[in-house]
Amino acid sequence: MTDSLPTSVRHSARGAGAPGAPVDRPRAWETRRKFASWRWEALRTTFWLVPTVLVVVAGVLFAVSFEIDWAAYYRHLTLPFWMRTESADAGRQVLIAIAAAVITVIGVVFSITILALTLASQQFGPRMMRNFVRDIGNQVTLGVFVGTFVYSTLALGSIAIGGHRGVFVPHLSIAVAEALLLVDLSVLIYFIHHIAKSIQLPEVIAGIARDLIGEIDAEFAEQKPDENGPASADRGKSVEELLQLLESEGGIVPASESGYLQFVGYAQLVRIATHTDAVIRLTHRPGHFIAAGRPLATVWPREAAPQVAQALAKAHATGPHRTLMQEPVFAVDQLVEIAIRALSPAVNDPFTALTCIDWLSAGLRRISHVTLGKGVYRDRSGHVRLIEPDPSYARTANRAFDKIRQSARGMPVVIIHMVDALTRVMEETTTAEQRLVLARQAEMIVRSAEESVAEPNDLEDIRSRYRNFLAKAALYDPIGRSPAP
Repeated sequence: MTDSLPTSVRHSARGAGAPGAPVDRPRAWETRRKFASWRWEALRTTFWLVPTVLVVVAGVLFAVSFEIDWAAYYRHLTLPFWMRTESADAGRQVLIAIAAAVITVIGVVFSITILALTLASQQFGPRMMRNFVRDIGNQVTLGVFVGTFVYSTLALGSIAIGGHRGVFVPHLSIAVAEALLLVDLSVLIYFIHHIAKSIQLPEVIAGIARDLIGEIDAEFAEQKPDENGPASADRGKSVEELLQLLESEGGIVPASESGYLQFVGYAQLVRIATHTDAVIRLTHRPGHFIAAGRPLATVWPREAAPQVAQALAKAHATGPHRTLMQEPVFAVDQLVEIAIRALSPAVNDPFTALTCIDWLSAGLRRISHVTLGKGVYRDRSGHVRLIEPDPSYARTANRAFDKIRQSARGMPVVIIHMVDALTRVMEETTTAEQRLVLARQAEMIVRSAEESVAEPNDLEDIRSRYRNFLAKAALYDPIGRSPAP
C-alpha cells in the first residue's frame, strides 16, 4: 500500500513544524483547474458543439437579413441594384442549387475524410481518431457548411410570401447565401489542405508532442505562495500521523462506476474536506482504471465518509478512455504507441520511431524544469485536507523509454538514438534523482544492446554514446543542483 503514497510522505516521519520539514504551500490546490474546465474539454472533444453554434449564428443572420428584405419590400429602404434578383423563381433556383451543392459536399468530403483517417489510425493507433474529432479546424469546417445549408433553406422558405406589393423576394438574403457559398469554397480548400497535412505522420507526432508540452505547463505550473494567506507552516497533525489514522480508522469511499479516472476536482475536494473537517486520501490519479465497488478514497474521521462520498461523486469524472487533462503521461503513451508500431516487423519504419524519441526527449526536458507536486493539499489555514499519489519523474521517464527499448532489441540505429536522447535530457536535469532515473534507463539500453547486437562495430558505437552519456552525468555534483565547475 505504501508504494502508492507520495514520496515526501513515504520518506518523512517529521511532525508538524519540525525543522527542515518539507513545506506544502497553502492553497496550492487553487492553482489546479476546476471541474468546469473538464466539462469544457469534454464539450470541445465533440463534433456537434461548434456546428450547433454556427447553425444558430446562421439563423440569427437570416433573421437580420430577412428583416432588411422586408423593410425593402415595403420601400422603407432601397437595396443596391446589383443585389436584386430578377424573379422569385430565379431566386428559388439559386438557393436550391446552393443548398444541394453544400449538402453534397458535406457528405462526400467527410465520408472520404473518415475513411482516410480510419486507414491512418490503423498505422498510428485508434486513439488518433479522438485527436481528429478534437481538431477545431474540422469542427469549424463542418459548422460552416451546415450553417450555409440551414441559411439557404430558411431563405428558400421565405420566397413568395404574399403581400399587397406583389411577390416577396428576399434579395439581400439571396445575396448573403451567394456570399456564404464563396466562403464555403474557401473553407473547402482550407479543409483539403488541413486534412492532407494533419494525417501526415510527422504532423501527428508533433501535434501530440505539443499537447504533451502544453499539458505539462498547465498541470505542473510553478505554484506561488498566497500573498494574503497565512504563512506556509504545517498546522495540526503531520502527514505521517494522518496516514496512520487513515489506515487504521478511515472510512472507505467505493467507486460508483468502472472506467478510467479522467479528472479530479482538487479544489472541490479540499473545500469538501474543509467543510466536513476531514482528510481525504485518494487511491488513484487521473489515468488510472477504477472498478466499481473498489476503494476510490479513504476519509478520516470515518463519520465524515458518507457526506464526503456524496460530494466526491460530483468532484471527479470517469469514462471509457483516458484524456490529456491532468495526465500528461497519456500523450507520452501515444507517442510510444506510434514508435512501437513503427518498430514492429509488419511496419519496419525506424525513422518514425526516431521522430517519436526526439519528441519524447523534448517532453522529458520540459518536465525536468518543472516542480512536481508532492501530492499533499492544504486548506487556507494550513491543515492537510487531501493526499493523493504523487506524480513521479521516474514513472514518466520509464513510460517514455521502456517499451521502445524492449521493441528495439537488435536495432543499433534506434538504440543509439535513445542513448543520445537521454544525454540531451541529462543536460537539462535539475536534481540528482532525475539523473539516477536516466542513468538506470541508459544502463538497461546498453545491457540490452550487449545481448542483442551482433555486429562489433555497431556495438562499439553504442558503447561510445554511452560513455558520452556518463561523461555528461559526471559534470554534475552529487547533490545534483548545479554543474560542477
